[in-house]
Amino acid sequence: MFNNFPLWPERASTMAGNVDALFIFLLIVSGMMTLLIFTAVVYFAARYRHRKGVPAEQIEGSIPLEVTWSIIPLFVFMAIFAWGTVVYFKSRTPPRDSTEVYVVAKQWMWKLEHAEGQREINELHVPVGRDVKLIMTSQDVIHSFFVPAFRMKQDVVPGRYTIAWFRATRPGTYHLFCSQYCGTQHSGMIGNVVVMEPAQYEAWISGSSGGPLSETGGKVFSELGCSTCHRSDMQGRGPNLQGVFGHPVALEDGRVVTADEEYLRDCILDPGARRVKGFQPIMPTFQGLVSEEQVNALVAYIKSLSNAASAGAKTAEAAPQSAPAKARSKGVQVE
Repeated sequence: MFNNFPLWPERASTMAGNVDALFIFLLIVSGMMTLLIFTAVVYFAARYRHRKGVPAEQIEGSIPLEVTWSIIPLFVFMAIFAWGTVVYFKSRTPPRDSTEVYVVAKQWMWKLEHAEGQREINELHVPVGRDVKLIMTSQDVIHSFFVPAFRMKQDVVPGRYTIAWFRATRPGTYHLFCSQYCGTQHSGMIGNVVVMEPAQYEAWISGSSGGPLSETGGKVFSELGCSTCHRSDMQGRGPNLQGVFGHPVALEDGRVVTADEEYLRDCILDPGARRVKGFQPIMPTFQGLVSEEQVNALVAYIKSLSNAASAGAKTAEAAPQSAPAKARSKGVQVE
């Protein structure tokens, strides 16, 4: 019904229905309260209007009435709060197996790069029915990634990552806007999200001429000399990066943080801000020495090290044990 209503954007994501339901509920409650208040004002203005010869009377308050009009709105507002909280956390918590796309906003375009290496400008190709996680940053000023059909809008801020995600439900081409005024050509910072059938998307993504983003990051990692300090044999002057992503990291100041994308970005651009416990502050800052695209590639590479470490651990657990190993695991001494 709403897809044919010109003032209502079509629904093309799993979150669109939840957002619309909450919005409609707010409209209904607001409309009912407006009608109730307007009716009461008109009634009381007519009922208790000033008349000649009729003295004014002092009206005492009613405790039951005041309690009623306090308790009922309280429950309504708490219901709105709880509903909005659920919708918010669902929209801000991407599933773990999401397809990742790195987004760099700049005046006045969107630059996007898939984990597989495919690069796009002002256009994003995604498969229908698959979770897509956007890891976004800005190269200059604040922008905002807005796709009305997905009911998704997320500010893109310079100097940090912001995360958004969606799952498209209908193939098609949907408008992409920057909803934050970002300069003289703000109105031209538009694009499209192209939702494709899975087979079509696989054919499109396989046509990428470059390698995966993690491979690009690996090359940048070597070119910058990072591998001389961040060694996997624990003999380097920097922490071992294998298996670090997604896990807690103890810092020199006593804090324990989770190594997410934002943490990795900070360690690259400002390594002294969150120094790992037990290591000296010898890592130089790469602020201004690497581009946003190179930072994204480095983050993707470090994440791939964790994925490889996790895959290796699962393989080792699944591998059959040798006879001596089985005997040792059972407490039998092996000569």
